[in-house]
This record gives sequence, C-alpha cells and structure tokens, in this order.
Amino acid sequence: MVLSAVLFTSMGGLIKHLGQRLDPIEVVFFRSLFGVIWLLPLIYKAGGLRALKTNHPTMQFSRALLGAMAIIFMFYGLTMIPLADSQAIIFSRPLWMIPLAVIFLAEVVRWRRWTATIVGFCGVLVMVWPGDAMQLGALLIVGNAVCAAAGFTLIKIMTQKGEERLAILCWHTILTTLLSGIPLYLVWISPTLTELLLLVIMGAGLTFAHSCIIRALECGEATAVLPFDYSRLLFAIVIGYFFFAETVNTWTVVGAAIIILSSYYIVRREAALELRDVRKTDST
Repeated sequence: MVLSAVLFTSMGGLIKHLGQRLDPIEVVFFRSLFGVIWLLPLIYKAGGLRALKTNHPTMQFSRALLGAMAIIFMFYGLTMIPLADSQAIIFSRPLWMIPLAVIFLAEVVRWRRWTATIVGFCGVLVMVWPGDAMQLGALLIVGNAVCAAAGFTLIKIMTQKGEERLAILCWHTILTTLLSGIPLYLVWISPTLTELLLLVIMGAGLTFAHSCIIRALECGEATAVLPFDYSRLLFAIVIGYFFFAETVNTWTVVGAAIIILSSYYIVRREAALELRDVRKTDST
C-alpha cells in the first residue's frame, strides 16, 4: 500500500509536470491508450473480444463514462492546485459513497456514519473554500471524487450481478481512450521524446500502482492497510515542495485532517458491522 501511495503521488507529479505544456486531455488520452496496451495480454488470454462480453451494457457504459469524467477532472485539477491539496480532497471518495449507497444499493446507514460523513464534507469545504471564492481546481478534484465514488458504486452493483472484473476494466479503459481521442485534434501538441517517455512511464506507473492496491487488499484486511494509503499526503508535500515549490497552508492541514479522520472512521465502522454479521452467521 505504501508503494502504491508513492507511485500514485509520483505519477500525479508527472501529470502536473506534463500538463504545464501539454493539454490535460492529451495526457488523459495517452494514459488511457497505454492502459489499453498494458491490458492486451489479459484480453488475449481471455479470448480476445470475448473479454468485453457483458449482460449490462448500459451500466458498463455509464461506469466507463463516470470513470472517464473522473480522470479528466483530476488531470485538469492537478494543473491548477498544489499536489497535497488534490491528494487530500481525493481522500473524500469514501464519503461520497455513503449517500450513493443509500440511493442505489438501498443500504441502511445509521447516525454514526451519517455524522462522520457530514463532518468529512465540512473538511472538503475547508479545502475548496479557504478564501473569498471557491477554487476551480479544487472543485474539479471534488468532481473527480464524486464521479469515482459513483463509478465504484456501479462496479459493486455489476459485480453483484456477475459481471467480470476484466470486462469492467476493459470497457472503462477503451471508452476513456475513445472519449479523450475525439477532441484531441483541437488541443494536440506534439510531445517531445522526453515527454513521450514520461507518458509511457506514467501509464506503467499508474497500472502498477493499481496492482499494488489489489495485492495489498489480498494480503491484509482493508482496515489494516488503508491507513498506509494516507501516506500519499506526505509524499505529495515532499514532491510539491521540491519539484513545484509548493507550500502547505493551514487550510490544507485542517481540511485533510478532517477528511482523513472521518473517512477512516467510516471504514472502521463498516468493518465492525461486517464482522458482527459474520459472527451472527457463524452462530446460526
């Protein structure tokens, strides 16, 4: 999980660097394109186009569209606000999943989790609205968190209906490539050889970072490994300071602390409820 935190934050720094000359849409396109390339061996092993087989195309398209929007929001937002601010706001994703789970999954959420969620949203407001006006970059990162949370909710629904994980991943990656490729001719800037190399590294790094998270969750319980993901904030502060001359203000620290504590409480609360349900099942 620590390695994934290092990779995600480092790739965020690469995105921020590349976005200084290349349009974020172009960076999104290359990130998705290289993601498709990394998936090709898995697609071939799964039988080619059969890897895209689905019984719920509308859900697949909706989830892929939400994922594409989340990536686009994040890539634009990273070019506008400090790296540490963006990482802190991204931690609010679990908060947005609570109301979505109530609406779309009919989950019962009691007052403790609602309270933690409201407190977490206050932390988001602290991050987004520290001055006289809301920050556009911060709002874009909030958009990423909302779209990602909605996408995760759809993934949960589809996996419950028996959809293959590879199909979900393929639909998302391929559709994001197509959607970002449509307006590409309007913003195209030919990348230099160095930038092209960095784009390849970015694609590989993000893919490997996702693999590290999956492996971490296989090795340990979510409540045990999740706190190490919050180390992203420390790495973001270091990278932002040394590579982009960014400093951390009081609002970032306060907002990040509120978001992290409330998110972690929700995860621990859900884990405790799951353990209680398992014990009840075992006793019966």
